[in-house]
Amino acid sequence: MSTHTNSAVAATSFKGPRMKRRTPEQGGHPAWGIAAWAVGLLFAAPVLFMVLTSFHSETDAATNPPSLLAPLTLDGYRSFFAGQPWPPLINSLTASVVSTLLVLVLAVPAAYALSIKPVEKWTDVLFFFLSTKFLPIVAGLLPLYLFANSVGVLDNISFLVLLYTSMNLPIAVWMMRSFLAEVPVEMMEAAQLDGAGLITMLRSVVAPVALPGIAATSLICFIFSWNELLLARTLTSTVASTSPVFLTSFATSQGLFLAQVCAAAVVISLPVLAAGFAAQDKLVQGLSLGAVK
Repeated sequence: MSTHTNSAVAATSFKGPRMKRRTPEQGGHPAWGIAAWAVGLLFAAPVLFMVLTSFHSETDAATNPPSLLAPLTLDGYRSFFAGQPWPPLINSLTASVVSTLLVLVLAVPAAYALSIKPVEKWTDVLFFFLSTKFLPIVAGLLPLYLFANSVGVLDNISFLVLLYTSMNLPIAVWMMRSFLAEVPVEMMEAAQLDGAGLITMLRSVVAPVALPGIAATSLICFIFSWNELLLARTLTSTVASTSPVFLTSFATSQGLFLAQVCAAAVVISLPVLAAGFAAQDKLVQGLSLGAVK
């Protein structure tokens, strides 16, 4: 009887793990969500205004204050596509994609040597990579122009690819080193015991684990190459001009151009936005890799 009673008491008293109610401090106050939305809309407002202005006529786009309820038109986009934008867009795509691939081919082995298999005085090597970014690009324009002119590579997309690769390589090495440092050493030791070489280990073991970091690095290098204007403006003219150079051609002193510039900016931004949305999950994982131990 006593045993039955104790069992009944234990059965009624045990109700499983008790769920704790979230306090406003633990669950997050609604004001923080409202503030986050407000900040997000504040940053998105110029982009939304640019998209809206691209559908206005030049007269309505130039009004002060802006006429947000003006009639919509596609004249800005017609003017953009009438200017033969495809060669500059293809040049930008070629320079950005090829330079990003070259950066990954060079940065992954370098980051492997600096993180997983650290070389002697690896901190000095990292500082050397960082020191290459100390010099402003404008300070090297004249030597680059004189070199390109003497060698005969002015207005050449291959020379632009080489410059973009060297420009993004230090950033990629720094990023990839932090990503590869998170790869478990045990996995590589097991691969070595199975007879895997360096190339096989990088391709089959390191790359799948560090794929979010590789995606984040690739996207950042692609954006930097796609948006670069100073080198392309100075070292190209007609054959190898890129989309940012083509965009500046709409800003003239001969009349209204705001709607055309906005339309061109929207079209030129679409490849970067598409790449960002396509790699959104990998980008978030890569940028947060190693943030929580």
